[in-house]
Amino acid sequence: MKRLALFSLVLTLGAAAPAPQGNPQFQGADPHALMIGGEMWVFPTGGPVGAWDADRFHAFSSRDLKSWRDRGELINRKSIKWVRDDGAPERFLWAPGVTRANGKWYLYYSLGPNTPKFSHIGVAVADRPEGPYRDSGKPLLTGRTGFEAIDPMVFVDPKSGTPYFYAGGSAGSTLRVFELNRDMVSIKREIAVANPPEFTEGAFMHERRGIYYLSYSHGRFNGESYSVHYATGPSPTGPFTYRGAILKSDATHKGPGHHSFVVTPKGETLIVYHRWENPSEPEPYKGERQIAIDRVSYAPDGSIRPIRMTDGAAAPTLSPTR
Repeated sequence: MKRLALFSLVLTLGAAAPAPQGNPQFQGADPHALMIGGEMWVFPTGGPVGAWDADRFHAFSSRDLKSWRDRGELINRKSIKWVRDDGAPERFLWAPGVTRANGKWYLYYSLGPNTPKFSHIGVAVADRPEGPYRDSGKPLLTGRTGFEAIDPMVFVDPKSGTPYFYAGGSAGSTLRVFELNRDMVSIKREIAVANPPEFTEGAFMHERRGIYYLSYSHGRFNGESYSVHYATGPSPTGPFTYRGAILKSDATHKGPGHHSFVVTPKGETLIVYHRWENPSEPEPYKGERQIAIDRVSYAPDGSIRPIRMTDGAAAPTLSPTR
């Protein structure tokens, strides 16, 4: 989730773009990554190549994490009919989250800002990951005093098949968790969870060997304090035990955060996130963030070891698949 000044997002890649040399991968923010058909797909905030759009989403995919293909427009704000129903003077799209269920693809998105009217989270549905996505016709969740409805993430528990919906952050820095109905576009119930230590925004859930990992961003998005922390629990709703920070600023990369975890076909876990590259001025940082991908390592007890940010060819790659 990011403020209005950040919406000048320009993605510098496309179908014909030259292959970058590892990290940073490309310009963008708030990446939700998935493995689909042997490719890594990244769904970031922003629109098409060379544009400043906070009114649409695009997706990008790669078979090797060296060259990226623009998959085109997923959804445009113009097709979301309820955008101005609450009388807000302006609305922007950011921080998408994507999941597959019922043979369909579901795109959850933030619609803000949170002032002068409360923000919303919406959901749209498609037959393919690249869309086109059809909006459900109404907000899935709306903010309230002390809670900003932003940064959606949906996790389908591999054990039970239950879909869980995580949302919230920034203004209020409050996390809320819900169980979705199996239609994936409506809420069944809210589940009370304790707000995790150091939580600011950008919750993400993944499971490994029976441990559920709730990870999230802490700090101010355009400053050195922005970082990734995590907690673990026996279920998607906890109770969670705080485990500490795993991704923090270093000498040249600042404010890493708003991340997702993804497991490659070879079983390697990667973290996909955005960061500021060696900012030349003190915070608040200005300009554009870059998307990067790095390796994740677990200790024998299941804890996540601190993640080292890499540059260039030191970044992980995928073996091309047919």
